[in-house]
Amino acid sequence: MTDHITARQFHEADGTEDWRVVGDGACAYFRTGSFEAGARLVHAISDLAGVEQCHPDIDLRHDAVTVRLITITEDYYGLVERHVELARQISAAARELGIPADISGVQSVQVTIDALVNRDVIPFWRAVLGYESRGDTTDEDLIDPRGRGPALWFQPMDAPRPQRSRMHIDVFVPHEQAEARVAAALAAGGRLVSDEHAPTWWTLADPEGNEVDVATLAGRD
Repeated sequence: MTDHITARQFHEADGTEDWRVVGDGACAYFRTGSFEAGARLVHAISDLAGVEQCHPDIDLRHDAVTVRLITITEDYYGLVERHVELARQISAAARELGIPADISGVQSVQVTIDALVNRDVIPFWRAVLGYESRGDTTDEDLIDPRGRGPALWFQPMDAPRPQRSRMHIDVFVPHEQAEARVAAALAAGGRLVSDEHAPTWWTLADPEGNEVDVATLAGRD
């Protein structure tokens, strides 16, 4: 029996209010205000029961800590049941230290490359970036084995599109932050290319036509 869970199941579980699933795992962003406070939170997380089984990804900065929960195996890339309990424990540890969570700091960035034949272009990008194929989608996705760089997704094309950029950025944000992010981008000189698929994603472009999708998990799960 599998213990895999969906983003919806994670979000509906009690005690996960500080967390959002944004494309590549459940993430929480804690505003620590100082490196020292962040280090205390990281130490508290390291002492939690079950942390060795889940091995969270932790990014410690001078004023914040980002935590990502995800399971990566040869055939699965996503959430499992034990992530729910660990998320609860991490949030409780942050509250005990007086460190607030801020969902506006949660996001995940992915680079999308349009390709006529994925198998022809993926080896180049895997080599030049030092990336690895994602185990469950080896013919579509590359990931940074160090967990630092954005994921790459190779989107199949039926025919060349010379009048359109072949590469764009996907920015996954919490669903309640998406419209504000889109509005900010438009106010900064962008234009709306399409909102046909909103609230799953909006396609925007900068003043020179370079595209970006502001995406959420709404409608995906």
